Amino acid sequence: MNMQQPESRDRYPHFMTLQTRWMDNDIYGHVNNVTYYSYFDTVVNSFLIDEGGFDPQADTVIGVAVETMCAFKKSIAFPDVIDAGLRVGKLGNTSVRYEIGIFQAKEQEASASGHFVHVFVDRASNQPVPIPASIRSAFERILVAG
Repeated sequence: MNMQQPESRDRYPHFMTLQTRWMDNDIYGHVNNVTYYSYFDTVVNSFLIDEGGFDPQADTVIGVAVETMCAFKKSIAFPDVIDAGLRVGKLGNTSVRYEIGIFQAKEQEASASGHFVHVFVDRASNQPVPIPASIRSAFERILVAG
């Protein structure tokens, strides 16, 4: 377990509620570590679609994950309902660092927290391009200064 202080709910401006699934649990009776990355992916991409107007099937600019990290504080397990908190910790011209906290419902301290970095690229050439204006605007609404 990571010994740093857990993240608190009040540090995240955006939340999405997720239901854990039976298949999320591993043989040890808690959500398997790789599943947290699925939760991260879900909150990030839902935000891009719902708040940034991103169309994953048609847009010519896409985000490619170049870095991920997760620190675990306490276990969660099916049938827990969780809240995935999301903020932008760093916003560049072509990249963004999402910071995510996974909270059990009504808990103030995160069970897990981490980050996810996207570099935005042209879908056809895979070359970095500026973040589209509508997505950048959505990011600015959840940008939290260090």
